Amino acid sequence: MAIAAKDVWHHHDVSLSRAPTRADLPSRRAMIDPIGDTTMRALGQALNGLSLRQRTIADNIANVDTPRFLAGKVDFESSLIAALGNGQDPSVATPTAQRSLEPTRENGNNVNLDEETLAGAETGLTYQLGVQAMTDHFQRMRIALGSA
Repeated sequence: MAIAAKDVWHHHDVSLSRAPTRADLPSRRAMIDPIGDTTMRALGQALNGLSLRQRTIADNIANVDTPRFLAGKVDFESSLIAALGNGQDPSVATPTAQRSLEPTRENGNNVNLDEETLAGAETGLTYQLGVQAMTDHFQRMRIALGSA
């Protein structure tokens, strides 16, 4: 990704007779994240998607007996994989939540409690794995900086 010259801020571009203003600062895209990297941003987006999935599963379970309630389904993996595959920043990936088109019971509800319980357990374990990966990354950084 090319960075436009106007997005790069050099100290000598700002008059020392005044404090820098917002216009003097680089855009967020041009700033370098000193701690995060693509992997950490991808993990963060995955955790956001997993969190949305967990809330959706909880909503589904809470409405297991609600007539005409259609279960919600969350997909974040396809947009995250697409963003990474296209060389884009993982933060452009957005999770999508849709209503399930699975067949319904007589009352119009299609929540399957067994599937939701299993999906909730899997989502929770995957979230824990992502948090552990982030924790390990920061631990390695502390060791590298000599402050472990």
